[in-house]
Amino acid sequence: VQLQASGGGLVQAGGSLRLSCTASGGTFSNNGMAWFRQAPGSEREFLASISGSGITPIYADSVKGRFIMSRDNAKNSVYLQMNSLKPEDTAVYYCAQARAYAVSPSRPLDAYAYWGRGTLVTVSS
Repeated sequence: VQLQASGGGLVQAGGSLRLSCTASGGTFSNNGMAWFRQAPGSEREFLASISGSGITPIYADSVKGRFIMSRDNAKNSVYLQMNSLKPEDTAVYYCAQARAYAVSPSRPLDAYAYWGRGTLVTVSS
């Protein structure tokens, strides 16, 4: 399985971006997916996850109400709609495929079998 994330860029505070992640290989709908981010000098942070069916995403408190995760199994893709962006959202954003059908925020990073290369999001003040 290969994951390709895209959609990052430079945006002003208060703006929006939509990230995409497309998978190749495997049976996409069998696995949960998640978005993470990592800022310089910080640990990788869980943002959101979604089960194979795409029902009821789970969000970290830091992005709840601002970010929306969705998936389109027909396109082997997941998305992260990011609204009301803040400078502290600046980071490299990664998509990941879980080993299981669904994954909770508390699972360690080894619960994920595959990672995309990441896409940089920069939010200016």
